Amino acid sequence: MLTGVLLLVSLLHQFFKNNYQHWFSGNLILDPLIGAIAGSISFGMPVTSYVVGGELLHAGVSLLAVTAFIMSWTTVGLIMIPLEASALGIRFAIIRNILNFIFALIVAISTVSTLKFLF
Repeated sequence: MLTGVLLLVSLLHQFFKNNYQHWFSGNLILDPLIGAIAGSISFGMPVTSYVVGGELLHAGVSLLAVTAFIMSWTTVGLIMIPLEASALGIRFAIIRNILNFIFALIVAISTVSTLKFLF
């Protein structure tokens, strides 16, 4: 499964790599928002998120967007809402995903701000 995910990511990266500069302009508000939305839609395993994040950084995507992407990739699962709702309830599933999305943005902004402050 891990190999399949990595192959799919490589394929999608080749398809989208020319568009990263159009989507991620360096804006402090839009970059983490777009990264978090992309991570929420493309739910994945934590192990592969670091590989994907590294490839995005090499493609010129800002650390802010990549951090929001990784956080939402591993904690927000829009694809998994029906399964989660059937086990834990629809209200719980929606509130958990909304809160994780918001915290992905907060953690991304806080992390990058802290790194800029320290270095």
